[in-house]
Amino acid sequence: MGYLKYKGYTGSVEFSNEDNCLFGKVQGLHGTLISYEGMTIDEIRKDFEGAIDTYLESCKNRGLI
Repeated sequence: MGYLKYKGYTGSVEFSNEDNCLFGKVQGLHGTLISYEGMTIDEIRKDFEGAIDTYLESCKNRGLI
């Protein structure tokens, strides 16, 4: 298993033989699941970073940060 890092968050990178794709989830969040996927490292990295940006924007809009 590998890891991605972005804006202080760490996400796993795993491979699904069944689906023939890369997938992962952000580590260390309690009560929140952020998942992402891609066919290549570039795709999964882009989806991971987009998911983090969306999560942070949502937190900001709710006054959590």
